[in-house]
Amino acid sequence: MALFPDLEFINLNLQDATIHYYPNFLNLEQADRYFHYYLNHTTWQHDKITVFGKTYDQPRLTAFYSEHNEPLKYSDITMHPHNFEKEFLELKKNIEINTQSRYNCCLINLYRDGSDSNGWHADNEKQLGKNPIIASLTLGAERFFHLKHKTKKQLKHKILLKHGSLLLMKDKTQHFWLHQIPKTKKQIGKRINLTFRHIK
Repeated sequence: MALFPDLEFINLNLQDATIHYYPNFLNLEQADRYFHYYLNHTTWQHDKITVFGKTYDQPRLTAFYSEHNEPLKYSDITMHPHNFEKEFLELKKNIEINTQSRYNCCLINLYRDGSDSNGWHADNEKQLGKNPIIASLTLGAERFFHLKHKTKKQLKHKILLKHGSLLLMKDKTQHFWLHQIPKTKKQIGKRINLTFRHIK
């Protein structure tokens, strides 16, 4: 039985994609509690990333947690996992029940302010399998999430991800769409993004 039986989602209805947005996945009290927990108890790392032959500090902090010892590899970065803690297992169970999917790892991003970002990409690493399911929870400051189709340039979309919301991407979404969190000049606070996924 679902822990949130009346939980509603918005279907973005994008071509070649299945994306559901749960604006109120967590209530305010839950979202605040998780935000402060992960902000203060996560072992953050700051990696280098190479783009067009130049190496930069990645414009956000990250951490990786998993049920097993398999590292996560993306953009020439290898992340070795920490063990899931009680708060992770509690949250992961709720997400699994409501999305009817199984996750065994979580990549966390900390966007410290509006100058932190995540460029255009798809979550299509071989480790994630053919049609990966990505459950992305937002805690803290609201940020716009941009989407664009890989081949049909006229197909674009953006959505404001609010504190305590969940964005679910599945089926063939990663084959046809790119997404990003762009920089903003607005004075905004910290945002923590937990992306639950399943490594094969």
